[in-house]
Amino acid sequence: MKIKKIGHCCLVVDINGKRVMTDPGFFTIEAQKREKKIDLVLITHEHSDHLHIESLKELLKNNPDIKVITNDSVGKFLIEVGIKYEVLENKVVTNILDVELEAHDCKHEEVFENFGQVQNTAYFIGKRLFYPGDSFYNPDKPVEILALPVAGPWVRIKDATKYALEINPKICFPVHDGMLNTFGGSHKVPEMFLTKVGVIFKTFEENKEEEF
Repeated sequence: MKIKKIGHCCLVVDINGKRVMTDPGFFTIEAQKREKKIDLVLITHEHSDHLHIESLKELLKNNPDIKVITNDSVGKFLIEVGIKYEVLENKVVTNILDVELEAHDCKHEEVFENFGQVQNTAYFIGKRLFYPGDSFYNPDKPVEILALPVAGPWVRIKDATKYALEINPKICFPVHDGMLNTFGGSHKVPEMFLTKVGVIFKTFEENKEEEF
């Protein structure tokens, strides 16, 4: 498995000869729509930092055979603009284009009371990478690689660190950090505590592919 972080929550995962993109949102518009040879797009929820409709349209023009995978909530927005999609939610496990995907439904973490608490679907990709979207969802099974949300209006550093310690992956890397000007405590604090228990905390150079 190879993972390239385009930025924020937009990843490109190369697995079994296929390329899977996650959450093409507004933080990474230009970079994501230039990507070629994308086979699958996974969208966890409809917030615009995870789904930017216009750049998704551009991505589909450049990659007309893409399969868009998401939940019912996001699907309502895609229907309005004529984008075809497949629903994957409710703890369903499936194999699409030789890539095993496993859905885990939950709510978006709380920003303030019910504000923004949309349906959020976390995904296992290829049994190895767990991407929780905007949640601290525990799939109650071993996680080898965790994409850890570290910043945003719903994230406190202590909660992100506790979540990663609870999941206890072998490798952890930060996502949901597009709003940060510099990578300070939001990266350093989780790294400090995770490395103490043997978890490798890895930061990415944007648009550089890393092998796992």
